[in-house]
Order: sequence, then C-alpha cells, then structure tokens
Amino acid sequence: MNIKKEDKVKVLTGKDKGKSGKVLQVLPARGKVSVEGLNLLIKHMRPSKRGEKGQRIEFPAFVDASNLAVLCPKCGKATRVAYKVAKDENSKTSKKYRVCKKCQEAID
Repeated sequence: MNIKKEDKVKVLTGKDKGKSGKVLQVLPARGKVSVEGLNLLIKHMRPSKRGEKGQRIEFPAFVDASNLAVLCPKCGKATRVAYKVAKDENSKTSKKYRVCKKCQEAID
C-alpha cells in the first residue's frame, strides 16, 4: 500500500471528492484508510446513567485506499507513488523510499 500514517491525501471519488486531510489510521490487510475530517459518520449514544444526556459522536469512517491519492509535499499535487532504492556504499545496505511521479522528489 502506497499510503502511510501521517501522509496528506486527497479524495478522488465519493461524497468528499476534492477534499484533503491527514491520514489517521491505515488497515493494509483490508485496503482501508481513515482520514481526519473526511467521511464523517455520526453515532448516537444512549445515556449510561440516570439524569445523563445522550450524545452524538462524530468520527471519521474508513475509506478505500483506491479512492485516495497522496499529496506531494514538494509540488503540492495529488500524485501516484513510485519506489526507488538507494544503496549505501559504506554500510553495503540499501534503503527503499517513495518518490513523487510528477516531480521525482522523495516523499519521505
């Protein structure tokens, strides 16, 4: 999955199309993502004690990851994500990192 926690994403389809927000939670096994302030649902809670009032709790529901695009921090556009591998010559290890397809800059 190309989307990680704390990424800025833009919604491509659905009732919140065109809006953007920060990723709160990712479920890679299901391909679902929770985004702050988007796809809000309201849950009505009963009072648990006598004399207490009921309440309406608003929370972000999960969105399918295919309906989101990562916002590049450099160019600010919604983009697809590519991967590149950089090798360290001193330690002989390699590091995989994400790259913006439009401006070729590293995302993280």
